[in-house]
Amino acid sequence: MPMLLVVDDEPSVCYSFTRLFSDETTRVVSAGTMAEGLRLFQAEKPDVVVLDLQLPDGTGLQAFETIRSISPKRPVIFITAHGTTTTAIEAMKQGAFDYLIKPLEFGRVADILRRAFEAAFMMQVPAVLPGLEPREQFVGRTPAIQEMCKVIGRIAPQDVNVLILGESGVGKELVARAIYHHSRRASRPFLAINCAALPEGLIESELFGHERGAFTGADRQRIGKFEQCHDGTVFLDEIGDMPLTAQAKILRLLQEQQFERVGGRETIQTRVRILAATNQDLEKRIADGLFRADLFYRLCGVTISVPALRERADDIAELAHHFMFVFNQELGMNIQGFDPETLSCLREHRWPGNVRELQGVLKEAMLRTTGAIVLPEFLPPAFRERPQSEVPPPPHSERTDVVALIDDLLSRGENDLHSQVVAVVERILLKRVLRETDWHLGHACERLGLNRSTLRYKLRDLGLNADRPGNE
Repeated sequence: MPMLLVVDDEPSVCYSFTRLFSDETTRVVSAGTMAEGLRLFQAEKPDVVVLDLQLPDGTGLQAFETIRSISPKRPVIFITAHGTTTTAIEAMKQGAFDYLIKPLEFGRVADILRRAFEAAFMMQVPAVLPGLEPREQFVGRTPAIQEMCKVIGRIAPQDVNVLILGESGVGKELVARAIYHHSRRASRPFLAINCAALPEGLIESELFGHERGAFTGADRQRIGKFEQCHDGTVFLDEIGDMPLTAQAKILRLLQEQQFERVGGRETIQTRVRILAATNQDLEKRIADGLFRADLFYRLCGVTISVPALRERADDIAELAHHFMFVFNQELGMNIQGFDPETLSCLREHRWPGNVRELQGVLKEAMLRTTGAIVLPEFLPPAFRERPQSEVPPPPHSERTDVVALIDDLLSRGENDLHSQVVAVVERILLKRVLRETDWHLGHACERLGLNRSTLRYKLRDLGLNADRPGNE
């Protein structure tokens, strides 16, 4: 459970944080002195710290220095009175996450805490290549996934910027976190910014900061993410949606590692590694005048393409069992497995929302499940009812003319031709190889280049019996 530590000598402040933010998802602990706060920090290891600048036995900056020496990546949010904002800004330059001004506006507090917990998770929970935290490991044995993991392993230690491409929901953030955790900057901050979620007028301020009076509502100086994340890693998600004005500043930062705050004249030097991701076709955006070509070429020196889930359908069964384990722990359930027909339904789906959609479908199905096995009836209707036009006709002969089959499907205006033709060809291939190997699955796997579980899933999907060839 995520934990928040609040260190403030005003009991009303500690009480407010506990009352508003302590629930079944977050634990809040508090202290009234620097000494007690540091003791709790070492004993409880909180995910996020809220720290008053003025404490009875020291200053918040002194406590901050001690916290950074123990855990340099822990997000620390300062609470400051109006007269001490300069000190808080200096703390931001040293790597503090943000600061709050008394009297506290708890709507803003909630937003900052949410972002701080997200940052803590991304920095502290590794996203490794095989074998880590169940939710955060790459799952899959298809060549596309294995090749992607090899690329991550090769480029992560190299101090180069990376462009991550892929559809929504494929796991681009997981790739970025894996690069970060395997990089030489893993002990430094990692901050993520969703360029599509920020209003156009605020994105430059968020990235580069602003001076007081730079625009309406800029009542104080703000330190931007690039200055705050000095020597660290910044992940720019959905960079394809970034405004052109911000793109120009990003280009300069990539070229010269310097920038100015909005409304400022001071040139600020910084050393950050940029990881960028998008689900858009950047070359088309360039042609439409919405993305800078020079920035694209700067970003795509190293490119990683994350495959869509439909391109690695052989991983779906493994992913389903992986998320079953995760959700069993998360939901306190004890689901034991999936009915073969359930896995067949999952494999046949096109997954426009990719792995994120699969997670949602599996969680919903598990919550509906009344026994130990997830049956097809617990899936949403769209997964149980496959239109007849999508079911490929069984071949009448093992010497099916593939060209004729394709022509016939085209003439009938069928969609999803790839899966239909592949199913027909796979059925012929598997039957011929199994007959050649006298239905010895080990020998068949060797001839086909498949593992045993994948072969069994394919046979089941195609309606072939792995054990009784006479009953096909």
